[in-house]
Amino acid sequence: MYAVLDIGNTFGKMALYEQGKQLFFERGKVKSLIKSLKKVKTKAILVCSVAQSKDELTATFKEFRNLIILDNNTSLPIINGYGTPETLGYDRLAGAVAAHYLFPGEHCLLIDMGTAIKYDYIDSEAVFRGGIISPGLQMRFKALHTFTKKLPLLEADNIPELIGNSTDSCIKSGVVNGIIAELNGIIERYQKKLDFKILISGGDAGFFESQINYPTFAAPNLVLDGLYRILIHNVENKSFTY
Repeated sequence: MYAVLDIGNTFGKMALYEQGKQLFFERGKVKSLIKSLKKVKTKAILVCSVAQSKDELTATFKEFRNLIILDNNTSLPIINGYGTPETLGYDRLAGAVAAHYLFPGEHCLLIDMGTAIKYDYIDSEAVFRGGIISPGLQMRFKALHTFTKKLPLLEADNIPELIGNSTDSCIKSGVVNGIIAELNGIIERYQKKLDFKILISGGDAGFFESQINYPTFAAPNLVLDGLYRILIHNVENKSFTY
């Protein structure tokens, strides 16, 4: 059994894998995840976080053996071609690794629709090239409310009509239809250069997936699957000490 954890500021995600299959998933506070982790016998564990430092994670998981804290020096099964690897979010890197294993030898565009919308490109030679970071759905609603005096704070409840006939419907159209136009526009620009697979993940992926005018592959576990592949790569290559 192998365990991978993706730790945020307050909550985290944990998955257990055996022979490439995810057998268990849990989302919760770090203390709860650690409690669950203590109940299983693991061969190795990989932990990553875009919110906590390596020292903080090492202290939090100090009682576990065969532990890897993902950082810039961790061996990867792909080539990191990012210009500033020290600033690259590990979730983006893990997603690219998972895409490479799902579609080896093919170009892939990963669209992660969370707090921010991240478009990441990994080429057919397994080189992570980078991509685009754009404001996410809730961030756009909050920005309109925060940086104006009168615009209300709204949420998306459905795909709105293009032409709004009230302030609320105009805001919803601008935010939601703006994202839809962005998604299809960016994909179109990529397609002018090459053929590729499109993978979509993240909390808002389900809301927008039907609005994308191109074939997409839903990959809700993309980051965790990628972390598992990084862990197995290090185990097989004996990149850390048991």
